[in-house]
Amino acid sequence: MSTISGLARTFSSLIRQLGSNVSADDVWFAHRGARTLAARLPVHEQTGLALARWLADRPEVAQVLHPALPDHPDHALWKRDFSGSSGLFGVILQPCPEAALAALHNAFELFGMGYSWGGYESLCIPVPVHKYRTAVPWPQTGPVLRFHAGLEQAEDLIHDLERAFGAFNQALKT
Repeated sequence: MSTISGLARTFSSLIRQLGSNVSADDVWFAHRGARTLAARLPVHEQTGLALARWLADRPEVAQVLHPALPDHPDHALWKRDFSGSSGLFGVILQPCPEAALAALHNAFELFGMGYSWGGYESLCIPVPVHKYRTAVPWPQTGPVLRFHAGLEQAEDLIHDLERAFGAFNQALKT
């Protein structure tokens, strides 16, 4: 009987890991997004690259984590294995107080906060990487932001970032 019980637990775990028990709503959302993915992905890619390049020139940014950028340490690997990128990438800011990070997020008008990577909207969320790294400690001291470039115009998103960094820098002075 214990062998059958063990097999049942194994199969139950496998079913959950494969996602074969997703809800009807989740499947509907995935299907809805997949129908327009081919049209959206080039926009996400181009806008994401424009934002990443712009952010790389900001003094508040310590490092942009986007493998499609030539100065990324894994760019050659990315170029070998991929034909394009998405609008999802990370940024490591210079060390700053929580109040400055909060001011940055509170100043956004176009960027939302959330984890719906792949949707039509642009998102930015802080990621506590040091909490998730277990094999190798996270060496960076500045906060990490995860960006998703949506379908808005890159120029509009850059303007939103400029305004948010203005609030960020103002909070650094207080």
